[in-house]
Parts: sequence; structure tokens; C-alpha cells
Amino acid sequence: MKELYLLSGLGADKRVYDFLDLRDYKVHHIDWIAHHDHETLEDYAGRLAQQIQAPNPILMGVSFGGMIAVEIAKQRAVEKVILISSAKTRDDIPTQFSFFKPLRLHRFIPARALRHPNALVFWFFGVDKTYEKDLLRAIMRDTDVVFFRWAIGKIVNWKNETILPHAIHIHGTNDRLIPFTTADYRIEGGGHLMIINRAKEIDALVKEII
Repeated sequence: MKELYLLSGLGADKRVYDFLDLRDYKVHHIDWIAHHDHETLEDYAGRLAQQIQAPNPILMGVSFGGMIAVEIAKQRAVEKVILISSAKTRDDIPTQFSFFKPLRLHRFIPARALRHPNALVFWFFGVDKTYEKDLLRAIMRDTDVVFFRWAIGKIVNWKNETILPHAIHIHGTNDRLIPFTTADYRIEGGGHLMIINRAKEIDALVKEII
């Protein structure tokens, strides 16, 4: 049985994987750990990788979790890396995020913005049904604000230029957080949280990839 290690996006949102049918695999969730203030994303990924026990596993990452999966795969042997609604390299990070850099504005993201997502947040994440909004609210409510600010800083300053030959990228054409550029598999009209509302399509692709 294939061993599959899952990395969620920002926050305690391993729940997004509940919408996929992964019963044919031995599934492990990689839990976020406390960051060190001045460590690099590469070092953080290396510490996270200590949770991986299987040789040559398959990594799957959503959003920020995909970026971490890339960094792990640069440090240890893995069979495949499956990226969903994520970035392959720094070229996939949207230019509008660059306004965070000069003044390090990510340090001042208010906790209230996470605790009480509004219509604009729902629009960016591409959710419109009640159950989707309720799940996103719960995820954001459980997000550690300090970790979130740190991670945003790492995202906007990500320097990876390595395109992994064993990475497979699934992306939605209507993703407003990480806009579609190129991908191995495109989900027409899929938003950033398409793993929730386009799960059947992603399921089929995952089975094909694995």
C-alpha cells in the first residue's frame, strides 16, 4: 500500500483532505510545528520531515503545504510530490504579494481578519456554499496568528527556482490567491479551495497520478 503524507495549507486545516477518497493509501498527516523566528523555510521543512518514517513516500500539499512539500522533496528521497492549488517555484507567487516585502506588512495582519472572514475572503478562496464558508471560518478560527504571519513572510520571499521532475501540479483556472499560470492538470473554474468543492475531479486525478 502506498504511503501518502499530507501537508495542509496555512492553519489547522487538515480537514480539507476529508473531501478526498484516500482509503486505498496509508495516509499520514504532517502536523505543523512551532517555527523558529529566524529559520529559513528550508530549515523548517527539514524539521517537519522528521515526521516522515516511510522510505520514498508520496507527498501531497495544498497551498502553503505544497511549497513545504517541495522543500522536503529537495532534501530527501520521495516517489512523487502532488501539488494542489500551490506553487512550484517562486515564479508562481503572484506579484501582488510583493507589496508585503518592503515594509514587512505581513507582521501586522490583524487577528480579527482570521477570526472573522468576510465576503472578500470568501471570494478570494472561491467558496460560496454555506458548508464551505462554515469550514473556512472554522479553519481560520483555529489558525495560529503568529505562525500565519511568519508563513506569509516566507511565502512572499520564497526563493525556490527548482522544478522537481517528480512533482505533479493540479491547479484551478479561477484561483484568486495563487493565480493559474501553468500546471500538469488544470481544473476549469476551480478556485483556491477546489479540494473541497471539486473533490471528485481531484480524486480521479490523484488516482491516475499515483
